[in-house]
Amino acid sequence: PGYIESISKLIDLERLAQAKLRLGCECLFSTCRGYLDKILRDNGADVHVLHDWRDPLFGGLTPEPKPEYLTELSALVKREKLQVGLATDGDADRFGAIDDQGEYLSPNQLLALLLRHLVKNRGMHGSVVKTVATTHMLDKLCALYGLEIDETPVGFKYIGEIMRQKDVLIGGEESGGVSFKGHIPEKDGIAASLLLVEMLAYEKKPLSQIWGELVRETGSQFAYRRRDLRLTAENQKRLVETVLAAPFSTIGKSRVERVTRADGLKFYVEDGSWVLFRHSGTEPLVRLYYEASSAERVEELKRDFEQNIDRIVADLGARLLAVH
Repeated sequence: PGYIESISKLIDLERLAQAKLRLGCECLFSTCRGYLDKILRDNGADVHVLHDWRDPLFGGLTPEPKPEYLTELSALVKREKLQVGLATDGDADRFGAIDDQGEYLSPNQLLALLLRHLVKNRGMHGSVVKTVATTHMLDKLCALYGLEIDETPVGFKYIGEIMRQKDVLIGGEESGGVSFKGHIPEKDGIAASLLLVEMLAYEKKPLSQIWGELVRETGSQFAYRRRDLRLTAENQKRLVETVLAAPFSTIGKSRVERVTRADGLKFYVEDGSWVLFRHSGTEPLVRLYYEASSAERVEELKRDFEQNIDRIVADLGARLLAVH
């Protein structure tokens, strides 16, 4: 009850009730059940729920709001002609969504939509904080709205620290963690999902149309990729040391304009693309992130950068144990 009372001060539940939205909620056996679906139902929404019971094995799947685990939700949205499908991870601190066309929207897209909503519909102001692995669509929006933006190492604890120090409008990361002004400085997938639904109540348009309008307003539609490399601990250490000691000055035929070291190495390429090279703080992996202006360009960037990595790995006499 205390949580729901707090949420009622953050989200315009009266507007939700008036909108009479039809929604899907994929609980993924997570702790959002009895919270997200209840709040929506109690405020006028017609909610179609999946997997809202306790299963410590999560149905044999990983409880992640990623496209490969949201196929049932996508089918539900299309079959029942719902306006959005919502999902959270196991402990409900991260979120994902399916639009009215049954298409998956990434956390990067959702972050951009929520920032736009807070400024455009709610008239709010403040700075924005994101991790180095998060989309530059937020940078575009901040330039459009005249907002300051901060970039942190990967991990919501860094975002939360800035939220404690500054007047932050929204903070988020590419893995789906979000918090916003008025809430605690910690990620909350239930609150983020409700804010997305609030946006639909304000806009009175399909989610896919709202995304299209955002793309037109910024003149950008970024393509984003991530790849994980698994090596032995020794070879991972050697690879990271080699790249950190001599960062690439070019990627393929493109010049690297600058390199930052907030978390690993982030390469800013001359056409506005970027690559992030960092070792995971939680798993024995080297993570590679890419963003560019089109799917073709991001694949080219990925291919060229990984050719450099492959050469280093070969020179070290190392062997990739797994590639994701």
